[in-house]
Amino acid sequence: MLTSLEVCAGAGGSALGLEQAGFSHQALVEIDSDACDTLRLNRPRWNVLQQDLRSFDGTPFRGIDLLSGGVPCPPFSVAGKQLGSADERDLFPEMLRLAEEIRPSAVLIENVKGLLSPRFADYRAAIERRFLELGFLSEWRLLQASDYGVPQLRPRVVLVALRPEAKKVFRWPRPHDYPAPTVGEALREAMGARGWVNADSWARQANRIAPTLVGGSKKHGGPDLGPTRSKRAWAELGVDARTVADEPPSPDYDGMPRLTVAMAARLQGFPPDWAFVGGKTSAYRQVGNAFPPPVAKAVGEEIFRALMIAKAGLRRGQLTLAVS
Repeated sequence: MLTSLEVCAGAGGSALGLEQAGFSHQALVEIDSDACDTLRLNRPRWNVLQQDLRSFDGTPFRGIDLLSGGVPCPPFSVAGKQLGSADERDLFPEMLRLAEEIRPSAVLIENVKGLLSPRFADYRAAIERRFLELGFLSEWRLLQASDYGVPQLRPRVVLVALRPEAKKVFRWPRPHDYPAPTVGEALREAMGARGWVNADSWARQANRIAPTLVGGSKKHGGPDLGPTRSKRAWAELGVDARTVADEPPSPDYDGMPRLTVAMAARLQGFPPDWAFVGGKTSAYRQVGNAFPPPVAKAVGEEIFRALMIAKAGLRRGQLTLAVS
C-alpha cells in the first residue's frame, strides 16, 4: 500500500476516494473543527490534525508517496472576485512549500473550473515551473464528476505532478461507459424514507443529473443550493433550493421537496453511511465544498498505478546495476 498526506481535507471526499484507490493516509490536515470531527467520526483510525496549513510542518512526512489537497477555491471561483494570488485564501504556495519539504513521489491538487481561465495562465505557468524545479512534471485537466458516476454537473480542475519515471506511464482516468444516475434515481429511496406518497412521481420528474452544489465559505453562503440560476435549475428537477431540510418529506407533504444534508451528500458521491458533524450550515458547507469521492478514486487509481510501475522499474534498474 502506498502512503499519502491529505491537506485541506474538509469532510474527507478526496481522502475517502484515495483510500479506496489504495492509499494509506499518514495524516489529514484541516483547519475547520466540525470537518475534523466529521473525519474522526467516520474514520476513527485516521490521524486528523486540526491546524492552519500555513503553520503546518511537512518535514516529519518526508518521503510519502502522495501529497494531496483541495486548496480553497474562492481565489479562482467565478462566484467570487477571482483575485488569485492576491486572495488571502490562496494556498497554492503552501502546497509548493510542502512538496519541497516532503519530497513526495506525486502531488494531486483539485480546484474549480475558473482556475483554467485565461486570466490565470501566468499563475498556472508559475506553478508548473516551480514543480519542474522540484523535479516534477505537472499537468492540468478538467474532469466532469458525472463521467465517474456522480449524479451532478460538477467540473473540477485537477493538477497531477509526478516524477518523470511515473509521468511517462501516467494516464488520466477514462470516463465510465455508462451514464451517472439521475437525481431521481439517486434520491428516490431517501425522499420516500418517511412514506412520502409522491416520491415515485417526483423521482420520475427529476430525470437529469443535478446542478453543481455550491458549498459557500465562512465569509459568504448558507444552507441553500446556490444562486438564482442554480435555484431555477433545481426547480426544473422538482427541488426547492431555497433552504436545506432537516428531514425528508412527510407522507402527506405537498409541494416541491427540499434536500437534506444527507441527500446532498449522496449527490456529491459520498456513501450513505458517511455522517457529517456540526449544524446544518456547517454540515452543508462540508458537503458542498468536497471533492467527490468517486472522482478522487478514479484519479487516485491512475496515480497509484503509475507509481507502482515506476517503483518496479526502479527496482529492476537497481538490481541490474548491482549485478553488473
